[in-house]
Amino acid sequence: MRRRLLTPGPVELHPRALAALSRPQLHHRTEEARRAFLNARAGLKRAFGTEGEVLLLTGSGTLAMEALVLNLFAPGDRVLVPVTGKFSERWAEIALALGLSVDRLDLPWGGPIPPEAVARPGYRGLLLTHSETSTGALNPVGVLARAFRERNPEGLVVADMVTSLLLTQVGLEDLGVDAAASGSQKGLMCPPGLAFAALSPRALEALRPRGYYLNLKRELEAQKEGESAYTPAINLVLAVEAVLEEVLPRLEDHLALKAWQNDLLYRVGEGLGLRPVPEEKSPATTAFYLPEGIPYARVKEAFARRGAVVAGGQGPLKGRILRVSLMGYFDRYDALGVAELFREAWGELGLS
Repeated sequence: MRRRLLTPGPVELHPRALAALSRPQLHHRTEEARRAFLNARAGLKRAFGTEGEVLLLTGSGTLAMEALVLNLFAPGDRVLVPVTGKFSERWAEIALALGLSVDRLDLPWGGPIPPEAVARPGYRGLLLTHSETSTGALNPVGVLARAFRERNPEGLVVADMVTSLLLTQVGLEDLGVDAAASGSQKGLMCPPGLAFAALSPRALEALRPRGYYLNLKRELEAQKEGESAYTPAINLVLAVEAVLEEVLPRLEDHLALKAWQNDLLYRVGEGLGLRPVPEEKSPATTAFYLPEGIPYARVKEAFARRGAVVAGGQGPLKGRILRVSLMGYFDRYDALGVAELFREAWGELGLS
């Protein structure tokens, strides 16, 4: 039995992505590949809302996060990292691994980041997570960026937009974000394998290229010509190009659908007596605390018996929460079916 992915990545694939992936292997040093590469980059620039550049890298969203830290900062640079979940914690780990001086601001998981907490002077950068899928929280990166920039006019704001791209409104320059990371296996509704590093004009001026494979200056020179410095996952580029061509012309309706779907699952969960984890909810995923005495393994099995894969908690939330996501390709009627499946699975546990 094929299982539906109700997970915050990887996700159910868009039909346009599936069609693109069914094509024969394309050689990446051909005119057809160059056109696809340039089209995908242009679409991603529009999706990120930037007048700068978006680079396609072969890897996951974490690779783009590391590439941005590597190329925008130098060892010893002081950066501030508010940690409210697993993926904001990853920023701190990456920065430490690359030799930066990291001030880690630990806050309750699922809770907000107060603007005053980042309004501190003396930093070269602020590393933020827009949509924290380990808790289902959405952080106000625009407000935080402004608060940080007031005290650090030359500082750079870098955001993890892995699960906010094509799921909520993003716009680098409008939000005051200098650079952002994302990936193909989330809101793009494509398979894992491509990372996106978005650079605003301000970030392009601040590039300090380092490394070999992750040298963004080298990549930028190649990608302006429709190529990449090294062998890309070119068939995934075709899939991204195809999905963007479908979604971008109706982006407002797409974002409204995703918001409605996520709200539907929260209404179902709260109607069953579940308490949401986040204070400010991201449209990427729902996250609920499990009732006392109900192990996550039982919940997972109840969904699995109905052909669905869900996700549990990470870090200190491991075993304590349930995460269900419609981030992938689901229409309105699919979402209503998932809502009923949710109710059935909970009923099996004797909790409805």
